[in-house]
Amino acid sequence: MAKKGSVRRMDNSVPQGIQKKVDITSQMPIAWKKGQEHFERFTKLIKIELDDETAMVEERWKKWTKQKLVAAGLTLFELTCRSQGRFYGDPIIVFEQPDRNRMPQHRFAQGDIVLISRTRPWGEKVYEGIVLDRGPTRIRVVVNEKPKDLKKGRWRIDKGANRIAHDRMHEALITFHSTDSPGGTPLRDLLLGSLHDVVTSAARPPEISGKSNFSQTPLDAILNSSQKSAVEQSLSSRLSLIQGPPGTGKTFTAVHLLRQLASMGKGPILACAESNVAVDNLLEGLVDIGVNAVRIGKPVKVRESLRNSTLDALVDNHPLQDEIEYIKSQNDDLRKELNSLKGKEKGLAHRDIKNNFKDIRRLEDNVIASLLDGADVVCATTIGAGHHILGDRKFPIVLIDEATQASEPSALVPIIRGCRQLILVGDHKQLPPTVISEQAEQGGLNQSLFERLNKCGVPAHMLTTQYRMHPVIREFPSARFYDNRLEDGCSSKDRPTPAGLLWPDWDNPLAFIPVDGNELQDEEGSSRSNYAEAAKVLSVVKNLLEAGDLLTSDVGVITPYNGQVRVLSDLFQQAGGRDIGEPYHGLEIKSVDGYQGREKEVIVFSTVRANDDGEVGFLSDRRRLNVALTRARRGLVIVGHPNTLRHDGTWNSWLDWVDERNLFAWHLSQD
Repeated sequence: MAKKGSVRRMDNSVPQGIQKKVDITSQMPIAWKKGQEHFERFTKLIKIELDDETAMVEERWKKWTKQKLVAAGLTLFELTCRSQGRFYGDPIIVFEQPDRNRMPQHRFAQGDIVLISRTRPWGEKVYEGIVLDRGPTRIRVVVNEKPKDLKKGRWRIDKGANRIAHDRMHEALITFHSTDSPGGTPLRDLLLGSLHDVVTSAARPPEISGKSNFSQTPLDAILNSSQKSAVEQSLSSRLSLIQGPPGTGKTFTAVHLLRQLASMGKGPILACAESNVAVDNLLEGLVDIGVNAVRIGKPVKVRESLRNSTLDALVDNHPLQDEIEYIKSQNDDLRKELNSLKGKEKGLAHRDIKNNFKDIRRLEDNVIASLLDGADVVCATTIGAGHHILGDRKFPIVLIDEATQASEPSALVPIIRGCRQLILVGDHKQLPPTVISEQAEQGGLNQSLFERLNKCGVPAHMLTTQYRMHPVIREFPSARFYDNRLEDGCSSKDRPTPAGLLWPDWDNPLAFIPVDGNELQDEEGSSRSNYAEAAKVLSVVKNLLEAGDLLTSDVGVITPYNGQVRVLSDLFQQAGGRDIGEPYHGLEIKSVDGYQGREKEVIVFSTVRANDDGEVGFLSDRRRLNVALTRARRGLVIVGHPNTLRHDGTWNSWLDWVDERNLFAWHLSQD
C-alpha cells in the first residue's frame, strides 16, 4: 500500500497482486511506452530462463545415463574428496579419482558453480561450490560449507543453475520500475525509450558534481582520434554508446574514460561487465595506469594476478584487521570458558561475546566502507553489482563494458544504483547475450540494452582503427559487418606470415581448407562433431608448431560446437597431451562463444557442419561468423565443407571472396 500523499504512476508501478498473462511471442518493442509492460515481459522471460535451466539440469540428473553425463562433460562420478586449507576464509576441497588417475574430459572451469552430492542431487543435501582451478588429475573447489564426512565414501559433482542471477535481475526490475524504492535511476524513461526525443535527451549533460580540488587530466596521447572522440562525447553525455569492432580497443578506451572521470573527482564509479573475464580485463587496465580500483566478488572467480585488488584481500590487509583479529581471539577464549562458568558469570560472558560480535561487525563495516569510499572505480560483474556488501550504496556513474553480451535485466542490476550517467561499451555486430532457454531467446531476452537503445536512435560512437588483424584478415569483416569503416592500425609487415603452412598466397595469410567429412550428432543430441575436420586441424596445428615460428600459446583452435571441442581435446590428448610438459601444453581449444574478446597469433577454425541437406544450424548467425573471422592476428585457417556452407548467404559471400582472392587451399585437403 502506498503511503498517504505519495504519488504513483499507475501504468509504471510494480504490479500488485495477480499478473495478467504476458504474451512473449509478440515482437519485442524497441521503445516501451508503458513501464508495466516492460516489467511484466522481462519478469516472465527471466523466470522462463531460470525454469528451463533448472529443468534441464534436473532432466540430466534423472534421465541421462552416467555414461551420457560423463561424455557430455557435465558430471564427474565416484570421486574422493579431501580438505586443503582455506581460500580467503572459505574451505578448499579437492576432488580426485580414487586411483589418482587422470580425470575424464569435462567442462568444469575456474569460476564455475558446481553442485556437490553423493549419488542423487535431486533427493539429498546438496552443497554448492565454485571451481578454484583444475589439473589433469584433480579439481579444487571453494565452498561456504564443508560437506560432512568428507573423506568417507564417494562424491559426484554437477554443473548447476544460477538462481542468484535470476533473483538479482528480478530485484533490479522491481527497483527500476518502483516509484517508492530508494534505488532506481533518473534515466528510467530515457532507457525505456518512452521520451519524445530520445537522441537529444541522451546527449544532455549528466547532472553530477565532482569533488572539489580535482581537475581533469589531459587525454592520453596514446588514444587515436576515434577513441579520443568517444571519450570526449561520453564525458559530456548522460547516455553514451561506444561501439568497438574487433581489435579496436574497446576495453582500452573504457579504461582511459574511467581514468578521466576519476581525475575529475567523479568517483567511486561503478564499472561492470557480464563475465568475470571481462571485469578482470577492465581491472587489469585500471591497475596498470594507476587508477585505484577495488574488485567486488569472490576472489576464487578473479584472475590470480589481480586477487590483491579484491575487496576480500584489501580487507584482510587493512590496518584495522589486527584489532578485529584480537577481538575474535578474545571471543574464542570466552567461548572456551563458558562451560566452566555459572550463573551471573556465564550471563556476563554471553553479554561480552555478543558485544564483541557487534564490535567486529562495526569494525568490518567501517573497513569495507572506507575501502569503497576511497576507490576511484569499483569493479564487478553486472550481477555482482547486486551483492549485499554494497548495501544501498549509490553510483551516479555506471560504465558497462562488453555491454552487448549482457541481457537487459542483467544490465539493470548496476543501473538501479542511482545511475545518472551511463556508458555502454560493446559491439552489437558480435555475439549477443547468452540465453539457455529457446523460448526466452525467442521472446527477446538475447537483445542487449545497447542494441535496443541503438535501434531507438541513440547513435553508437564507433572506434574505427583496428590493431589486431593482418589487413587481409580484416578485409571481409570490415566490408560485410562494418560498412568498410575499419582502418588498419597495423601493416602486413607488422603481422608476418607464420611458417609451417603452405599458404595459397604467402602475402595473404588466410586459407580455407575444404574437407569432405561427415558431421555427427553427439550424446547430448544438441551438439555436433566432425572427425575428418578434427584430424585436419591436428595436422595443421602440428605443422605450424613444428616450423618453430609459433609457441603453442600463440595458436587458438575454435569451433561453434562443444561436441567438436571435446573431440579435438581428445585428439590432441592422444597426440601427446596439453598438460604441463606435454607437446601441446598452452594450446587453447574453445567454442567461438568462449572466444569473444580474445585473440591469438593464429586461429584454426573448424566449422563442423557437413551434410546433404545444406543445414548450417547456428553457423548462420552472422555475429558468430564475425567473431570467428576476427580473432587472429597473423594467420587464419578455416576448415569446412564448402557445399554445406554455401547454403547460407553470408558464408556463400565469404567463400566467393576467398575464391576471388585465390585463398582456397585445395592442395591441403588430402594430405
